[in-house]
Amino acid sequence: MADRDALPLPLEVRARLAELELELSEGDITQKGYEKKRAKLLGAYLPQPPGLEASMAHERRPPMGPSSASRYHRRRSSGTRDERYRSDVHTEAVQAALAKHKERKVAVPMPSKRRSLVVQTSMDAYTPPDTSSGSEEEGGQGEGTPTSSQGSVSMDHWISRAIHQGSTTSSSSSSTQSGGSGAAGRLADVLAQTHVSKSGPIAHLSLKRKTMLGVAENGNSLRRSCEFGSDLLWPPPLESDENHSAPPDVTTYTSEHPVQVERPQVSTVPRTTPKYGNAELMETGDGVPVSSRVSAKIQQLVNTLKQPRRPPLREFFVDDFEELLEVQQPDPNQPRPEGAQMLTMRGDQLGVVTNWPPSLEAALQRWGTISPKAPCLTTMDTNGKPLYVLTYGKLWSRSIKVAYNILHKLGTKQEPMVRPGDRVALVFPNNDPAAFMVAFYGCLLAEVVPVPIEVPLTRKDAGSQQIGFLLGSCGVTVALTSDACHKGLPKGPTGEIPQFKGWPKLLWFVTESKHLSKPPRDWFPHIKDANNDTAYIEYKTCKDGSVLGVTVMRIALLTHCQALTQSCGYTEAETIVNVLDFKKDVGLWHGILTSVMNMMHVISIPYSLMKVNPLSWIQKVCQYKAKVACVKSRDMHWALVAHRDQRDINLSSLRMLVVADGSNPWSISSCDAFLNVFQSKGLRPEVICPCASSPEALTVAIRRPTDDSNQPPGRGVLSMQGLSHGVIRVDTEERLSVLTVQDVGTVMPGALMCVVKPEGVPQLCRTDEIGELCVCSVATGTSYYGLSGMTKNTFEVFPMSNSGAPISEYPFTRTGLLGFVGPGGLVFIAGKMDGLMVVSGRRHNADDIVATALAVEPMKFVYRGRIAVFSVTVLHDERIVVVAEQRPDSTEEDSFQWMSRVLQAIDSIHNVGVFCLALVPANTLPKTPLGGIHLSETKQLFLEGSLHPCNVLMCPHTCVTNLPKPRQKQPEIGPASVMVGNLVSGKRIAQASGRDLGQIEDNDQFLFLSEVLQWRAQTTPDHVLFTLLSSRGAILSSLTCLQLHKRAEKIAAMLMERGHLQDGDHVALVYPPGIDLIAAFYGCLYAGCVPITVRPPHPQNIATTLPTVKMIVEVSRSACVMTTQVICKLLKSKEASAAVDVRTWPPVLDTDDLPKKKPPQLYKPSNPDTLAYLDFSVSTTGMLAGVKMSHSATSAFCRSIKLQCELYPSREVAICLDPYCGLGFVLWCLCSVYSGHQSILIPPSELEVNPALWLLAVSQFRVRDTFCSYSVMELCTKGLGLQTESLKSRGLDLSRVRTCVVVAEERPRIALTQSFSKLFKDLGLHPRAVSTSFGCRVNLAICLQPHRLGKLDQGTSGPDPTTVYVDMRALRHDRVRLVERGSPHSLPLMESGKILPGVRIIIANPETKGPLGDSHLGEIWVHSGHNGSGYFTVYGDEALQSDHFNSRLSFGDTQTVWARTGYLGFLRRTELTDASGERHDALYVVGALDEAMELRGMRYHPIDIETSVIRAHKSIMECAVFPWTNLLVVVVELEGSEQEALDLVPLVTNAVLEEHYLIVGVVVVVDVGVIPINSRGEKQRMHLRDGFLADQLDPIYVAYNM
Repeated sequence: MADRDALPLPLEVRARLAELELELSEGDITQKGYEKKRAKLLGAYLPQPPGLEASMAHERRPPMGPSSASRYHRRRSSGTRDERYRSDVHTEAVQAALAKHKERKVAVPMPSKRRSLVVQTSMDAYTPPDTSSGSEEEGGQGEGTPTSSQGSVSMDHWISRAIHQGSTTSSSSSSTQSGGSGAAGRLADVLAQTHVSKSGPIAHLSLKRKTMLGVAENGNSLRRSCEFGSDLLWPPPLESDENHSAPPDVTTYTSEHPVQVERPQVSTVPRTTPKYGNAELMETGDGVPVSSRVSAKIQQLVNTLKQPRRPPLREFFVDDFEELLEVQQPDPNQPRPEGAQMLTMRGDQLGVVTNWPPSLEAALQRWGTISPKAPCLTTMDTNGKPLYVLTYGKLWSRSIKVAYNILHKLGTKQEPMVRPGDRVALVFPNNDPAAFMVAFYGCLLAEVVPVPIEVPLTRKDAGSQQIGFLLGSCGVTVALTSDACHKGLPKGPTGEIPQFKGWPKLLWFVTESKHLSKPPRDWFPHIKDANNDTAYIEYKTCKDGSVLGVTVMRIALLTHCQALTQSCGYTEAETIVNVLDFKKDVGLWHGILTSVMNMMHVISIPYSLMKVNPLSWIQKVCQYKAKVACVKSRDMHWALVAHRDQRDINLSSLRMLVVADGSNPWSISSCDAFLNVFQSKGLRPEVICPCASSPEALTVAIRRPTDDSNQPPGRGVLSMQGLSHGVIRVDTEERLSVLTVQDVGTVMPGALMCVVKPEGVPQLCRTDEIGELCVCSVATGTSYYGLSGMTKNTFEVFPMSNSGAPISEYPFTRTGLLGFVGPGGLVFIAGKMDGLMVVSGRRHNADDIVATALAVEPMKFVYRGRIAVFSVTVLHDERIVVVAEQRPDSTEEDSFQWMSRVLQAIDSIHNVGVFCLALVPANTLPKTPLGGIHLSETKQLFLEGSLHPCNVLMCPHTCVTNLPKPRQKQPEIGPASVMVGNLVSGKRIAQASGRDLGQIEDNDQFLFLSEVLQWRAQTTPDHVLFTLLSSRGAILSSLTCLQLHKRAEKIAAMLMERGHLQDGDHVALVYPPGIDLIAAFYGCLYAGCVPITVRPPHPQNIATTLPTVKMIVEVSRSACVMTTQVICKLLKSKEASAAVDVRTWPPVLDTDDLPKKKPPQLYKPSNPDTLAYLDFSVSTTGMLAGVKMSHSATSAFCRSIKLQCELYPSREVAICLDPYCGLGFVLWCLCSVYSGHQSILIPPSELEVNPALWLLAVSQFRVRDTFCSYSVMELCTKGLGLQTESLKSRGLDLSRVRTCVVVAEERPRIALTQSFSKLFKDLGLHPRAVSTSFGCRVNLAICLQPHRLGKLDQGTSGPDPTTVYVDMRALRHDRVRLVERGSPHSLPLMESGKILPGVRIIIANPETKGPLGDSHLGEIWVHSGHNGSGYFTVYGDEALQSDHFNSRLSFGDTQTVWARTGYLGFLRRTELTDASGERHDALYVVGALDEAMELRGMRYHPIDIETSVIRAHKSIMECAVFPWTNLLVVVVELEGSEQEALDLVPLVTNAVLEEHYLIVGVVVVVDVGVIPINSRGEKQRMHLRDGFLADQLDPIYVAYNM
């Protein structure tokens, strides 16, 4: 583009060039055509041959000279675009920037919404084609110019396709499109066409993936229930074979056909891809078939993210361990200020005019008595008709009346409510300036201090609470108001005005004359010369929403009026039209105060009239031949839009048009456009006078109305790049990102001005540096009322020169405006301190970003003037948020398109990424009283998640560049360091063991459970072993030793007779939780068969639960199925035949009618290592596996539990667990027979009917030991939370419970156990009674913590469980670092219980299999007599088998055989000792290895991220996360209205960034109950992932973070 900038090109040419580039990028013309047309356009402007170059050089105009402005006055006159009121330069820059983007366009995946959230055709079915790889050769060889038919298919073409085919698309919520059809197929076609140039064949990738049928455990598949969860299966994740986390496949369902994935031939351009930021490049799982709409979108997202965005940063601070956030290094090439130190600017001398009044009250007295008939103020009604004329005589007499009444008629004579110097509130509506003026001057005459505020409309106005705080701190007790306003205030039931939120108690006093008493003849206000008393307090809203009161003294008030009179050249009886708010700022100073000093006539135009008729102020200027008008750029803009229908407008009477917000950098476009249109109607250019003001410094500068029209105003065309570094650079080359500013005149008469650095010490800036303007003058505010500290920092600033010496003995006041003083003493404002956002060291102004957003075409989707820009702090840096109101008629696609263009424009022009762009429905942003956006309130709503946007686009990937460096793996400790002793990096090796199994007791001599049962049936035949409870808590049935033995014999006989089974045949037991299951189990042992317990299908949900039953029966090779009569019928019912092939069931035996005889002899196993039973379960990752349990392991297991829990026949234990696998099955069926204690069985499914069942049973049977699952505990916590009192009255008493163990295969859920303990503490539950256990596939119980509360039981066998706090950041690096409770990034972990007797544990590195030190996180390996003996598979998957069950360490103790649990954890020596005086080793489980996510080289556990997400918003019920091709996907369940769905996206993204330094890739909002949970209450994240990728979740909203 160098040639284009050789000379400034005229606007038309530049516009035509932009259009050409657009046409080329959209494929409307060929490259050749483009070059031809471009050359033709640029012909006249290309650089001349060298000889001519020199002669032209001196003609270059200085960029800030008067004439350089002329090119901005040459406007294109095409009235088609809405460009009358916009900086053309800026619009054009934005267009060009977008055109540039289009060349390297990246398709951005559009978020998908549920139908109920969007009515129009959803765009989701049309994922725009990803042209990223096609366009990566930007700037490459330029070969193979794509045309629209085959090349990069443009977004618009794509959208038009979407619209034409819109009628046939199915809704986003229900369609599940398969690979070949629908969006993905179409995407594939487009991709196949996209890449034209071929660079040699790429081998077709074939991807072998063993697919398995989805298997649902027999429970209610996607219903959250206590124990009927859904254990679902899905294909194993793609991973390397040696990774031990995939148990063996259940192979009858394996399809051996590799999926062929064709890849389009892509031209490869050899180049190194720079990394953006410091994140690792997102690599997709190449070759993963894009099987659905969702995956197509994610693929697209990943490709988008591959595009490098920001240059990588080179330096990192890495502490020895602390991973520090990256610190932004300053760019060595950034512009630095080079000018000399600036000098203080002095205004003209304030002319001493003889007849200026000594105070404002004196002026009022003079005019009120000399010319009482002179008009002072004319007010308008909403039709623009004069409503009322207030003369100076009336103003004077009424003000006296108000003053008298305030001082004498409030309170009693002895105790007046208001004394001189007190503060009173003025509450007047915007359409009643006359009443306000009377009250204001009444206060001045009474010497009380008026505090003008807005009228509170409701009890919860935006910001009204803060106003209340201001009134409270000013000690306001009286509010003056008008009759109409008083009637309009909200009233309570008895008619009194309620106290507004945060407001002090006020007496409302109406100031209309008819309500006031006449002052006595002899009473007269005391009129003094202006002094240092406070005249009035003006309120100011800060960036954070707090409201401060700026106090203005009487002398400052008078001096300010004099300075304005002098600079504006006001004379007596001039007419002035005021559109501004007369209660504060420029409107108050010109329209209420200075006007009275000069006896001027003010025509006041209320905001309500402007809304009806935007031209009203111009009509009044004509009608009254007004000399001056005070407006904002908004009023000029409105007039432009409406001026067409007006013929007879003549503005030649105007000598001054004060533009109150002239300090806003983009008021210049309104001024230019206004002049353009109205110059033909008599408006002279020199009349436009922008001014700069602030509540603290009053008027800072104002352009003087001159008669000399040859001297045009100053302009600066500044480089945005320079501005962001605080440096003024007159822009020459890059015209895209410039800010054009106009001067706001010179310093006020009688004032000094300097520019100081905005942060730190107030040091003078250099001449080419942007800083905060400071003013030293009598005419400024003096303090923030009641805030001495803030006052000192703002009103008492002593600027210093480079040498450190103060430049003046008088204090300066900070104005809050950023700018510089240009040539000729002209003041330029570049922004406000309040709008300043410092993003990674560079400064950006909110107003500039708004201007860029407004310049993005087409504007028809959002409302102008309803765009808010603010920054939020996330991860130690400010992030920019843009919120806009969307028009009701815009479609999803339109808005999304506009949003992506806004992001690109801001990125190009300001070189800063937008963190979040949100669109909200029309009219929902909180308003200020005059209709603007209440920024701080909007920000507050955004942060608390109650903004309710209808569209959100988050771009954390582009903005967040200060993430910690991705981790590189360190080499592990090798054998050498171990040889030196047990020292591994200075720590002992992490190993621990439970106590020895000890001496053998009487029943321990039996090797087999069946023998133990026979022995008990002989020695204690009537001892009750099992008691089953109903949902009412009544005893349904019970079994004594003998009954169980007899029943088991009959079942054994039946198996032999009817089933014709051999020794060692497998039998599936499909029973509900109860006693039949136990009898059937022992029957199998008696017959020599191997039992497999299977959860029965759920009668209401056969379709999803029956296939799992069928699968387990087939995979376990069961020779027959035993069950009850009811289930027997269910298995063969019509519903069942719809779900599975019922003809292939093995024989089904119904045990409800048993034969009368017993078997000839009971089977005795020959070898204790033979199979006792198979333990089948579905892991959280959806793998079905059967673990073989031998007779010896089973007996050893029971014995270990007996010793640990001290179980004897005299004990009673309550069990509320699922009896189908793991420890739950062992406790339900086996332990009672082994130890002889009585088990009270409570089926968890009964708790859905009666949540109190378990606890009532524990209380009623006076149980001391009880076992439950997390889902049971959760049911009790949620279901009984409010019923503790009523349970207490029913006699529920938990004081006898000494141990309540939660049986789990996961990290202990501290929050749940603690809330359970707290909740039931009142019912006598001892806080130390609750503890956890830990078991897994290879060893069903490794830890079990029975607490012995001393006073209940003399033999204490274990200390309390300990909780430690570990550093979460260290954990991600597999290190364990203990920290104090409550320290940042701390994670509480509770030990998983005491290690069982006979169990040895070691922590090993899962990759290298080396032993680890106890400060390392590693895989828990276990060696014990009750380890499982292997997986049961159809064909022996030996590698996996030996790896999981028979692993050896790679060095150290290489002899012992360990089983790998697949869980990560660590061991800690605690200070506690156990009964034997040994120190107690605590095992802490952190999470499952195959659930852990490797992101950015670090290991994350889903539960930690989920905990952060659930805390982010009150409506998030549950959350699950999983990775997909290096992207983190977060699924949240929304409890609440669907309108809140989009609020969650920014909050979730922020929470995960702040706490985990991770960028969320996709946020999916779903209904409550969608996240699948298995029977143990564990989330099935992999199943959720598959549902998401297959588009089966019916999400409310899916956001793809860019």
